[in-house]
Amino acid sequence: MHPVILDGGLATELEARGHDLSDRLWSARLLLSDPDAIEAVHVAYFAAGAEVATTASYQATIPGFEAAGLDRAAAIAAIRRSVELARHARDAFAERMGKAEGELKVAGSVGPYGAMLADGSEYRGGYDPGEAALRDLHAPRMEALLEAGADILAIETIPTAREAAVLVELVDELGATAWLSYQCRDGASTAAGEPIGEAVAVADGAKGIVAVGVNCSAPRHMPALLAAAMAATDKPLVAYPNGGDTWDAAARRWQAADRNGGYDARAVASWTALGASFVGGCCGTGPADIAALAVAVQQMGSPATPR
Repeated sequence: MHPVILDGGLATELEARGHDLSDRLWSARLLLSDPDAIEAVHVAYFAAGAEVATTASYQATIPGFEAAGLDRAAAIAAIRRSVELARHARDAFAERMGKAEGELKVAGSVGPYGAMLADGSEYRGGYDPGEAALRDLHAPRMEALLEAGADILAIETIPTAREAAVLVELVDELGATAWLSYQCRDGASTAAGEPIGEAVAVADGAKGIVAVGVNCSAPRHMPALLAAAMAATDKPLVAYPNGGDTWDAAARRWQAADRNGGYDARAVASWTALGASFVGGCCGTGPADIAALAVAVQQMGSPATPR
């Protein structure tokens, strides 16, 4: 199986193009104010070699939009718009480049409950609103993304196994397909401190979860995390680290961290040997990183072998 090349940081590239994303809605704000900018970034990632466009819905929730003044119907419409923009970018690019139907995909981003809190909780996992609250937040958004035509759901940056368990149940109830990826604090644990092996096992037995792994975590931690994950699950793995920086919740921006622990496309490509069937980048990465990754994967010629 050829590893699937995911895209990179949507918000990172939007900021690089001059957009201020410092409010609580983050990149989802542009679904309302400048949707063309989002579509342009999707096109840039496809042009770089990405095979999947991840929608601008990570921070898009009904409560979040309602707090910004939208009613429920308008909030759902905005969430659906995230898919429509990615699909339009995908279809236009595929036609221009002569891509076969189905060759490029749209992943509906489902960020954690902590993203709605807009205080960096997804990097700590220090919240537990209960199963009912988690379902109330996630289910309508997941339904909207699927109804709008997302090919797959990207359940990403999840800090706790308990939230992941609710999301996995929803995937199966909705008859959807998804990947599940955790945010991790080090080379062994989720953001909430749970062993990564136990966390990925949450997806075992879930027919709709096609891959499980780690995203928006420091690149230097990824090999150990993937090795532990591979030992704990038979599912293919997904791996898309951040640029190696640290999120400053108070300042609402990324702060430079380990200068020697940044994104290295050849290193990411090498993780296919650790079971990664889906590879890409997250916050702090851009189209140039994905272009380098696509070249590195092609040069390595050593696709992942799901067990």
